[in-house]
Amino acid sequence: MREKKKSNSVKVLLRLLPGTVRPAPLLFLVFIVITVCHGISWGVETVMQQRFFDQAAAMAGGSASFGAALTALGFLGAANVGCQVLNGAGNFLPGVVGGKVLGHQSKEIHEKIARLSPAVFEDTGKLDDINKAEAGKENAFWFVCDFIALLTFYIPYFLFMGWYLFSLKPVLAVVIVIIFLPTALAQLIRMKAFSDLEDESAPVRREYEHYEACMVSREFFRETRLLGGFSYFKRLYLETMDLMQRLKYRASMKSNLFELSMRILTVAGYVGILLLLFDALMKREVSVGAFAAVFNSLGMLYSLMEEIICRHISDMAQNMGSIQNYLNFLDLEERKSERSEEPGWGDIVLTDVSFSYPGAESDAIREVSFTLKKGETLAVVGENGSGKSTLVRLLAGLYEPKCGSVMMNGNDTRKLSLGALTARTSAVFQKFQRYQMTLGENITISDRFRSCEERELDRICDMAGTDRKDFEKGDDTMLSREFDGGDLSGGQWQRTAIARGFFRDHDLIILDEPTAAIDPYEETRIYNRFAGIAKDKSAVVVTHRLGSVKLADRILVMKEGRAVQLGTHEELIGQEGEYKRLYEAQEQWYQEG
Repeated sequence: MREKKKSNSVKVLLRLLPGTVRPAPLLFLVFIVITVCHGISWGVETVMQQRFFDQAAAMAGGSASFGAALTALGFLGAANVGCQVLNGAGNFLPGVVGGKVLGHQSKEIHEKIARLSPAVFEDTGKLDDINKAEAGKENAFWFVCDFIALLTFYIPYFLFMGWYLFSLKPVLAVVIVIIFLPTALAQLIRMKAFSDLEDESAPVRREYEHYEACMVSREFFRETRLLGGFSYFKRLYLETMDLMQRLKYRASMKSNLFELSMRILTVAGYVGILLLLFDALMKREVSVGAFAAVFNSLGMLYSLMEEIICRHISDMAQNMGSIQNYLNFLDLEERKSERSEEPGWGDIVLTDVSFSYPGAESDAIREVSFTLKKGETLAVVGENGSGKSTLVRLLAGLYEPKCGSVMMNGNDTRKLSLGALTARTSAVFQKFQRYQMTLGENITISDRFRSCEERELDRICDMAGTDRKDFEKGDDTMLSREFDGGDLSGGQWQRTAIARGFFRDHDLIILDEPTAAIDPYEETRIYNRFAGIAKDKSAVVVTHRLGSVKLADRILVMKEGRAVQLGTHEELIGQEGEYKRLYEAQEQWYQEG
């Protein structure tokens, strides 16, 4: 189990801040300035309220003119308008800045993926980080916004109000802090209760989500109904849902009872501060205007304090997990390379190469040595799990050996960038992609702007065992039901993927069991056609079917991660060994006649 890093909010902020500022530094600065001004403006409005009420009271007593009261009212109105304008700008700017930041973060994620070693994608833990990074990036931006709001809006406002209340009567500032403590404590307890609920209910939630999927999802629907399992899953779903509701009820009751008691204390505090204000008014320690302004501000103070705890701090705490996933993704080790220029076409030499997948207890490849000569077609055969697919990924430079070396035209693949290694390489894998695009896009996706004559494209498709004329709209045929097109059979998709691999300009082409869904006879025909495109190229054909390997210049036999035999078909069939055993076991599949 991977150990989770403990997150420190300040460290996370410092880590995220450069990426938040960089896409739009001027807009971000404007946002900061406006937010600070907005926070102070609420305090200024309170002071203006006091002045207006004092002038109004003085005018009523005959000690102030109507003009003075009107001027005070004008200042109050201006303060209110300014406050609303700043509020609108403060709400608008995060959306603008957020769009730029999220665009920058998406680009950052894509560039990071391009720099990762392909072996990273064999580690399920790291795959989880990659999958969660997309969700974490948006939470990362709003985490920064929440933090900035605390620093630039709430703190300036509370500091201003603290100074104002202290200047009226020092005890007021102290009492205000005291009466807000129960509210803050209640919300923190509530957050803790629901955080514990999340941990406790996570397994239960996974259960009822699975049972629900068994009832309604397309993946399970037909079999569940056909076998009569719907009522069983419905019962399990209702039981787990009931358990989930009980857990929520217990957590809510605990937090609500505590919150109720804290709110009673807060109400008592309100009464206390009103009595203090009234006493100060009676003793003429504060003016009528000050009494009215403070009384009017109590609701604002309370709501803002609750907003800090319930919204901002709560959101920050809840999002910390996904944000850490985003940061974990950015911290993934990248493939180190010293050269980005292409190595050129030449021999590929493996010397004592060993390789193991992340988390594996044993090596998938052990001490393999051989040379793929320039222009040679090499067939790699062996039973499932013998290391064939791992070997070809090492040949292509996608994986870096744990021990030994892979030299491509005299260049160590460890020192070459992934782009340089794959620039003149093509491949067709057994687990190919079914792109929801047109037929033409599926075939030419490696270079959509490459000029290719229709006759050449037909030749490539013919070698793959497919014909574009068999499709209703030719190259424009949409291969996706979700986009108002049609779907293909497994064999048709496989031939399309093979054509895609043949289309790309290459010096090295790898076929890693691309014909698994095609019968042995059709496979042999495809491989025979493939011999034409492989002429004057380096080629590697991986297969567990041996009927087509005769076309190869040499055959490499893998067993339990080791290269146990290497030679031509005639050489290997003439000696006792793994190749002869495999060949004779499959002979009935590919007898001619």
